[in-house]
Amino acid sequence: MSLLKEYKSSLKSIEIEEVLDLVFYRPLAFLFVKLIYRTSLTPNQITLLAMIVGLIGGVFFILNTHTAFIIAGFLLIAYDVLDCADGMLARLKKNGSPVGRILDGMADYVVTIFAYITIGIGLSSQSENALSTWVLVVTAGISNAFHAISLDYYRNRFMDMTQDRPAVLTDGLEEFRDEYEKIKIKRGYYFQKFLLKAYLRYSSVQGSVTSENNKSGLSEQEKQDYYNNNKKIIHFWTYLGPTTQLSFMIVCAFLNRLDIYLWGLILIGNSYALILFFTQKFIDKKPLPEGI
Repeated sequence: MSLLKEYKSSLKSIEIEEVLDLVFYRPLAFLFVKLIYRTSLTPNQITLLAMIVGLIGGVFFILNTHTAFIIAGFLLIAYDVLDCADGMLARLKKNGSPVGRILDGMADYVVTIFAYITIGIGLSSQSENALSTWVLVVTAGISNAFHAISLDYYRNRFMDMTQDRPAVLTDGLEEFRDEYEKIKIKRGYYFQKFLLKAYLRYSSVQGSVTSENNKSGLSEQEKQDYYNNNKKIIHFWTYLGPTTQLSFMIVCAFLNRLDIYLWGLILIGNSYALILFFTQKFIDKKPLPEGI
């Protein structure tokens, strides 16, 4: 297999990939994966390494100096490369697991939340009004979460509707249920049991809210029609993705202007998200092919 084909096989669907992942982070991650491919390193170990690097990067935000921000920026770049590498290694070796996919998602949340906390601590320590600083940071954090949840939902829906896979929040949970039942009766595995149980409960609630949009049994023509209607909007949704937002944070850290990141996320990011939301609603109201 050529390097290009091998690289493509390590990716998710191109339509749902973020641009910065495709042109920067994933190529670097692929080089890293090639270096460690024949070692005993597992995707889960890379996920844990990524989380540690990301958390260390977040610590430097507390210092609230330009030098510390630059160090934090480079560590967060390394975190994102490693965060891409775990999934790429799992796809190439075909050794991914339900727990690994949950752990990967959890690492993103942990690193992002920790970064907001440390940014808040650092900025408020030298602010004349610590309360207003924390309000700004928390509002930006909530905005980030809103963007991530929206992208995750519409990206999963796009994949469910256009590819031969079960809906992630409904039928697709069977693999996770089977894994939980398999280890539930075993001694130990407490962390894995906790992750699986928490994920199943969260997905059950989210699935009950959004199940009306998870249609299965579409014909090839119906899949193609849905793809044509949504291929452009799903690309625009990806600009609200974690890589794009983290890269914006990194650039602002290099510039010693994290305030621009926070205000940009709130004002520009939320306005962009609302435009996409109403545009998506308009697209969803288009007549669907017969049989849906």
